Amino acid sequence: MYPDSPEYLKKKKFFDQLLTVYGRKPCLEALRDHTVEAYRLHLADSNKPAAILDELQLAATQRNIEILYHDKKSLSRISKNAKQDQGVAVDLILKGFSDADDFLAKTFNQDAEFIALDRVTNPQNLGMIIRSICASPLSGLILPRQGCAKLDSLVIKASAGTLFRAPIIRCDQLSTCLKGFRSKGASIIGLDVNAKTQLKNYERSGTTIYVLGNESDGLSCEVKALCNGSVKIPMINQVESLNVAVTAGIIAFRSLS
Repeated sequence: MYPDSPEYLKKKKFFDQLLTVYGRKPCLEALRDHTVEAYRLHLADSNKPAAILDELQLAATQRNIEILYHDKKSLSRISKNAKQDQGVAVDLILKGFSDADDFLAKTFNQDAEFIALDRVTNPQNLGMIIRSICASPLSGLILPRQGCAKLDSLVIKASAGTLFRAPIIRCDQLSTCLKGFRSKGASIIGLDVNAKTQLKNYERSGTTIYVLGNESDGLSCEVKALCNGSVKIPMINQVESLNVAVTAGIIAFRSLS
């Protein structure tokens, strides 16, 4: 199968929409949620009998979801977390997920707003950001696989399950992704407490990406160099900064205020 063949591209697009969750309770919750489409249930063949494993298999069977058995090492390659997978993983099909390259090639438009995250490592923050974006008019979240918190059970819990419905664009490295958006004419706007322009006074034109940085050090130098401009959220009473999830919420609902 050639990398540019229609068959390969179709298969790649499908697997780009998959999210693998692990752990017995998170997997069972996902399988019991009929609003979430599941693809496969993976079980370690070394699992000892347990009631929750019976429930997992029953839930998968009732929904006609394929069940695959693996040795422990193979399952850890699927879950990517051997210490916490408890011998269970589930592939979920998330229609809101897309790959950055595919999005830029086929879906990009000239009037959209996104939030992008630069090294946001706290799972609770990431989950709350996803929840705000899912509930807001924003076009989606740009989320790199490298440098940010992993999409695990902590993120799912903090997002109150909205991770399964939120529009999320995945990329490997944020800087490369932002360069791709800039080449299409998008404006990259960093959140910076030292910026001269207030968020409420910023007049966007065309597609805009608001980039939020790490909880401690803000934007990386590499990402900051890609920004067309910066904005700030003014604060009083000598407060120097806001939690990154709070900042994302303010941006997400800015157009409704």
